[in-house]
Amino acid sequence: MELKLEIAVIPVSDVDAAKEFYQRAGFRLDADFSTDKGLRVVQVTPPGSEASVIFG
Repeated sequence: MELKLEIAVIPVSDVDAAKEFYQRAGFRLDADFSTDKGLRVVQVTPPGSEASVIFG
């Protein structure tokens, strides 16, 4: 069985600053959405990687 890391979850205090940081570092923006309960989730993927980072 081959296991792969698909998603790493990172808590942040400033979602907009984190999103800007990762995009400036060349990460692709995959998702940016908010729930009706005020939770915001952003997913980015580094270039050439199969793993993504989610923060919110």
